[in-house]
Amino acid sequence: MADQIGFIGLGIMGKPMARNLLKAGYSLTVYDIVGSNQEEVVTDGATAASSSKEVAAASDTIITMLPDSADSEKVILGPDGVLEGAKSGAVIIDMSSIAPLVSQRIAAACAQKGVEMLDAPVSGGEPGAVAGTLPSWWAANNPSSTRAWA
Repeated sequence: MADQIGFIGLGIMGKPMARNLLKAGYSLTVYDIVGSNQEEVVTDGATAASSSKEVAAASDTIITMLPDSADSEKVILGPDGVLEGAKSGAVIIDMSSIAPLVSQRIAAACAQKGVEMLDAPVSGGEPGAVAGTLPSWWAANNPSSTRAWA
C-alpha cells in the first residue's frame, strides 16, 4: 500500500467509498466542493486538500467520483484541475458514470502528459458504496501498463 491515493468527489457515493479505503489502511488526500463532506472524511483520517490540483500533486493514484460528464471534464481538465497537478506516471481512475466521448477526451489529454486514465464506472448505489460491494467496469488505453489493476 505504498501509493498515495487522492479522492475527489465526496458526495453520496464518494464519501463512503473514501471511508472504505481509509478503513482498509490506505492513505488518502481528499477534496470536495462541499466543505462539510470533506471535513467528515478528514475526521476519519484523510488529509484535506484545497483543490483538485493539490490532490493530484500529492497522489500517485487519483480517484474521481463525480455527478456527470461536465463535472468530470472540469475537475480533471479544467483550471486548478487534476491534470495540472498530476505527475507523469500517475493514474487517474474516474469512477463517475460519464459519456464515452468525454472519457475518451479526458484519456487523450492525460496521455499527452504521461498520465494513465482509467474509466471505471460503478453500479450499486449508496448501499453498495457503504457496504464496499460496488461492481465496477474498467477500461484503459493500455491496461497492461497500469498498477491500478493490483
